[in-house]
Amino acid sequence: MDRVGKLASQKAVVIFSKSSCCMCHAIKRLFYEQGVSPMVHELDEDSRGREMEWALMRLGCNPAVPAVFIGGKFVGSANNVMTLQLNGSLKKMLKDAGALWL
Repeated sequence: MDRVGKLASQKAVVIFSKSSCCMCHAIKRLFYEQGVSPMVHELDEDSRGREMEWALMRLGCNPAVPAVFIGGKFVGSANNVMTLQLNGSLKKMLKDAGALWL
């Protein structure tokens, strides 16, 4: 849990992902297309990935990936991020976290 928290606060946007997950790919594309450069941690390529996956599930992310943190705060999974995008809240969160300047 500590490792997830530490990694999540290293950059304005942090995504915990798996390289084979199509929803993870879609969420990463959403951020890239808005001009955001998130820090991405591929759990299936990390030796402690399984441990981090369990920590994300304890935070309430089910399935564990994609898990998005903005400004060091847990935002949620793909469903939460897409809801924020559709209601217009995501852009403000990204600006407040310093991930977007425009």
